[in-house]
Amino acid sequence: MTGPRSTSRFTLALAAVLLAAQAFLADSALAQDYPTRAIRIIVPFGAGGPADVAARVLGNALQESLKQPFVIENRPGAGAVIGTQEAAQSPPDGYTLLMMSNTQTANESLVPQRKYELMRDLAPIAPINFSDLVIVVHPSVPAKNLKEFIALAKSQPGKLNYASSGQGTPYHMAGELFKTMAGIDLVHVPYRNSGEARNGVIGGQVQMMIDAVTTMAPNVSQGQVRALATTGEKRSSVLPEVPTAEEAGLPGYEATIWLGLMAPTGTPKPVIDKLNAAVNAAIKRPEIVKLWADQGAAPMSMTPEEFDKYLRSDIVKWAEVVKQFADKP
Repeated sequence: MTGPRSTSRFTLALAAVLLAAQAFLADSALAQDYPTRAIRIIVPFGAGGPADVAARVLGNALQESLKQPFVIENRPGAGAVIGTQEAAQSPPDGYTLLMMSNTQTANESLVPQRKYELMRDLAPIAPINFSDLVIVVHPSVPAKNLKEFIALAKSQPGKLNYASSGQGTPYHMAGELFKTMAGIDLVHVPYRNSGEARNGVIGGQVQMMIDAVTTMAPNVSQGQVRALATTGEKRSSVLPEVPTAEEAGLPGYEATIWLGLMAPTGTPKPVIDKLNAAVNAAIKRPEIVKLWADQGAAPMSMTPEEFDKYLRSDIVKWAEVVKQFADKP
């Protein structure tokens, strides 16, 4: 039986379908024209670190393929919260992107006072690359290998320091995981960015740091620091003489830094897909693959949906780790 009420419901449903179709067509048209002006990539970390370097390489490649300028803006501070919040609160039009890392996934449980939620306020575009870390000490530290350093730290609980680029960064999380697994007490010294932390250990203000192979390898080669171990499953191609943590006497210890790109939630799906395709094409370019390989990094390629799942699983993983040491110094 039909009547005015059922007809009204049909009319409303039809109107909703038509509106949805119009929105889809509008988004599709936007993606075809996109981009029509400069795009900024907010890097919530200091200049010279892995995220900054990767953003500039990627920005140059995207500028070539999408025919618009990509402007890199460093917004460090508060363990990457400041820059991430700025990106989350930007218009969802595809013209503000966020260069992020496992810092952001760790911050979901480590920094409860944020004004944003990663998976609520930002949309995944694509991962970019990952690299192993390297455990280094200042040359004045008497330990010549990882076992000796662990023994030294056990003999002097709370007397040795390690540097990081701030709370929640991969270097901080790797350091706390190292403390837990090695059963030692090191004092965390957070710096404003990775460059300052690196200078801290090179200058001897702190004894140890776990840093990205991509940025610390030259300092190892120049003898400014002593490498004790790398943190991947196998030896690093740029530091092949340095054993893995597993080989050096800390079974099961593994840590990496990975990078990715996100946009404010509400950015049209066709724009997200277009950026994803452009990023995946860029990171497969032979010159970029070689550049990153020479630095100890490897490309990561996923769809936005795959990256979404990856981010959510990483948030869960770090939440479990944070439970072990969130209240420790």
